[in-house]
Amino acid sequence: MKLDAIDVRILEILQQDAEQQVTQVAEQVGLSTTPCWRRIQRLKEAGVITRQVALVDARKVNVGVTVFVSVRTSVHTEAWFDTFKATVQAIPEVVEFYRMSGDVDYLLRVVVPDIAAYDKVYKRLIAGTQLHDVSSSFAMEELKLTTALPLGYVG
Repeated sequence: MKLDAIDVRILEILQQDAEQQVTQVAEQVGLSTTPCWRRIQRLKEAGVITRQVALVDARKVNVGVTVFVSVRTSVHTEAWFDTFKATVQAIPEVVEFYRMSGDVDYLLRVVVPDIAAYDKVYKRLIAGTQLHDVSSSFAMEELKLTTALPLGYVG
C-alpha cells in the first residue's frame, strides 16, 4: 500500500492518541469526516494499523522493574527453537522477545515488581529449555519509552 502525506499525518496523530474522534483527526489533516474515516479503515484493512490498545503505566500495576535478558544457546535446531519460543510466550512477564544477530541469540524484555519476581521468571525460562548462557541486566532508569514509530521513512 502506498501511503501519501495525509496517511502519514493520520498515523502520526493516531500514534499519539488513538481515542480521538474521526472528526478531530479529520480537522487536523484537512479532510471531512467521511474521507478521513475511509482512509483509517483502509490503513486497518492493509495491516498498516494492526490494533488499537490502552497503554498502561507499569508502575501503577506493580511491574515497574524492567529486565533485559540476553540468551545464548549452543543448540540451533527447529525443535529446540519451537520449545524455547513456546516457553517464552507462556511467560506473561516477557513483553518483548527478539531473535538477534551477533553474540546474543535472543533478547527479552521482562517486566516484574522486584528481583524475587524476576527470579521466578528466570527459573521458568531455564526449566523450559536447554540454554548455554543467560545474562540479565536491570534497567536503572527509563529515559525514553514510546510506542510511536518514526514515519519519516515512508515513501
